Amino acid sequence: MTNNREQSQRRVVGFLGIGLDNQDEHKRLTRTEHFFLIGGSEATHERMQETAIRFTSELQRRGKELGQTQAEEIIEIIHECWD
Repeated sequence: MTNNREQSQRRVVGFLGIGLDNQDEHKRLTRTEHFFLIGGSEATHERMQETAIRFTSELQRRGKELGQTQAEEIIEIIHECWD
């Protein structure tokens, strides 16, 4: 069980995206400020890249740093970017 102090110190420091639908044996790897994306088909990897770009843009638009943003808001942004 965690106490309030431990919970307030938790923060998201980045994301790992793994695509498992690669059939062409091409190795895809993308690293951004907040994301490390590995694998996937061309379409899947491109979608992960687009999500990463949109997420970073939205975070900047809101004037926030990832480490200072609450998990609930991060989840909200990810959902918006994935649509």
